[in-house]
Amino acid sequence: MHFYMKAFRILLAAAVLCIASVSCSKSVAEQMKMAENVKVSCDPEVLAVVGDKVPATITVTYPKGYFNKTAIMTVTPVLVYEGGEEAAEPVTYQGEKVKDNHKVAPYVGGTMSVKVEFPYRKGMESSYLELRPVIFYGKRTYDVPARKVADGCNTTCLLADTKGVYVYKADGYRTVLDKTAEGQIMYEVNSAEVRKSQMVGAVNSFQEAVKAYEADERATVKGTRIVAYASPEGGAEYNSKLSDKRAESAGKAWSKVSGDQGVDVDLRSIGQDWEGFQAAVAASSLEDKELILRVLSMYSDPAVRESEIRNMSQVFTEMKTKVFPALRRARLIADVEYKNYTDEELERIASEQLYLLDESALMHLAANTKDSDRKALLYKIAAESFDSDAARYNGVLVALDNDDALLAAERAKDIKNQQDADILNALGVIALRKGDSEAAAKYFKQSGTPEAQQNMAILDIQKGDYKAAAAKAEGVNKAVASILSEDYNAAEKAISGQTDARSEYLRAIIAARRNSTAAAKKHLDEAYKKDASLKERAAKDVEFAAFEN
Repeated sequence: MHFYMKAFRILLAAAVLCIASVSCSKSVAEQMKMAENVKVSCDPEVLAVVGDKVPATITVTYPKGYFNKTAIMTVTPVLVYEGGEEAAEPVTYQGEKVKDNHKVAPYVGGTMSVKVEFPYRKGMESSYLELRPVIFYGKRTYDVPARKVADGCNTTCLLADTKGVYVYKADGYRTVLDKTAEGQIMYEVNSAEVRKSQMVGAVNSFQEAVKAYEADERATVKGTRIVAYASPEGGAEYNSKLSDKRAESAGKAWSKVSGDQGVDVDLRSIGQDWEGFQAAVAASSLEDKELILRVLSMYSDPAVRESEIRNMSQVFTEMKTKVFPALRRARLIADVEYKNYTDEELERIASEQLYLLDESALMHLAANTKDSDRKALLYKIAAESFDSDAARYNGVLVALDNDDALLAAERAKDIKNQQDADILNALGVIALRKGDSEAAAKYFKQSGTPEAQQNMAILDIQKGDYKAAAAKAEGVNKAVASILSEDYNAAEKAISGQTDARSEYLRAIIAARRNSTAAAKKHLDEAYKKDASLKERAAKDVEFAAFEN
């Protein structure tokens, strides 16, 4: 038996589609004997599910004289399946002399096509399409036996995952934190001498901070840096040398206090601190600060910058007391790696003092929580406590995980940044699950994320555009689309390395289409081991019609 069953039939008596233009005394049975020249075909030959529909095009070719000029015929296409049947809209034809508004069937013969579409119902994988004609001639009605025109149907497209693809926002929780201990040695103008007050205050305080980290079992001091600066006054060359001297004196001061113990100190000299200057001016209450900031943006040469600023004599005098003193410094910096709370510790804190946790910790807890209600609650708390769109978005995805598109849509309304690419994709998934393909496509196009691209492939699969779907999809969906566009090598590659039941089942289909019965049975056996319910599906699957399962 060929893999696909033939659907081309020499069908129906003349009465199925026509009333012969012969003597009215001839019986309907006698007219039916002329049916060998009436041909009916169906496209596709084996019916197939497309999205949630079963479409087909039925074509009838009949010779001259078969359709009586005064006859009327109504044909109802019916898809018969296990558990029921679905009837398409009846089609009525009339002879040339009938005064009505039906489609005219020319007496000279011809070809007529009709497109039909049935909603897919469970059980239609074992089904057949038949035509049920009724003929009206004169005052008599002739019921003609139904005739099968196609078998079906192929449900391979239903193996695609059509729920939609989306990704949670990262919680940002880090198991190791980068921290610093910092102190500042402040210098007099044009001086590189570390004053006694700075030794007692800045250097000793910095040492105590470093010791505190060293005593903390969670902390590891990775290194110590000293970064020296000069305020941007007095010329770049002079300030560069002054900055070098400050780095050297700060290093000696730290060595004296620390006793040269621990990690080697990294000494750096920046010179004129234009970056610090810009930040200080921006944070100041200087009357002409916008003008100063404009000068900094217009000129990159330090000499030109200093000259332009000095020309603003009044403000330059004000900066000498309000800005420059804070830039005459050397920063003492200890770089520390700090072990964050473990998942177990977070759970304990959450059970006792949930309010102590920051946004990333709350989202991390939610991500690791299996209970969907608690997960949603934690995201809600994070969203409200920290005005977090990321937490709001993740709350939408919790609803999608639970197949609740209505709740997801309600939660999505609270997200402030409705143009975020991830939320646009999620809105598309919501529309997809509601069956609104037009809105889903709009959102996916606006989003443009890799996930949205995969979701566009789902829409292509539902439309039956399998080549377009294969170009966008990944994994199982790419395999399904590639099988249905007959690119079996691409289908195999798409699920390479995947050992789940559905992938094994798809490999069985690929093998069957290549007429490799042994390989198909081998992959089916593997699929059954992982999902026993697939055995019932395979028994009715037309993909495996060529052999017993």
